[in-house]
Amino acid sequence: MDDQAGVDQTADRELGPIDYIVVEWTGKQPTGEALPHLIDLIDRGIVRLIDIVFITKDTDGTVARLEINSLGADFAIFDGAATSLLDDSDLAEAAAVIEPGSSAAVVVWENAWAAPFATAVRNGGGQLVASGRIPVDALLAQLDAADAATPAT
Repeated sequence: MDDQAGVDQTADRELGPIDYIVVEWTGKQPTGEALPHLIDLIDRGIVRLIDIVFITKDTDGTVARLEINSLGADFAIFDGAATSLLDDSDLAEAAAVIEPGSSAAVVVWENAWAAPFATAVRNGGGQLVASGRIPVDALLAQLDAADAATPAT
């Protein structure tokens, strides 16, 4: 398939918001424990995996890609899943936030569940002008504070 065909298909497709995360395993490589949860999200059509790259950062700061087949059989499902969307500068940026002696996964996905809403917003002339995340710890602390301030009945 040529690049033009890919562009045409994407232009006609409903697209949801695209997110990325960098997950660090301090002092070790990923175990695969979280993989069934990611695969479940993909299988149920909640997210569409766009790219996944594993990296390691040596204690001297040297960064290298980890080959999927070096991570064990659990990771084989992702062999060939990388789209090359993430380039060396993206991986260098990800490596800057992880500790020396650690490994990380850089994952890019489409929030497929939101595609119909996002497409309708775009078709209606709307555009996303801000986005953010609330850290789970901050949310839990706020809920605890709200519970403590609520008088018992």
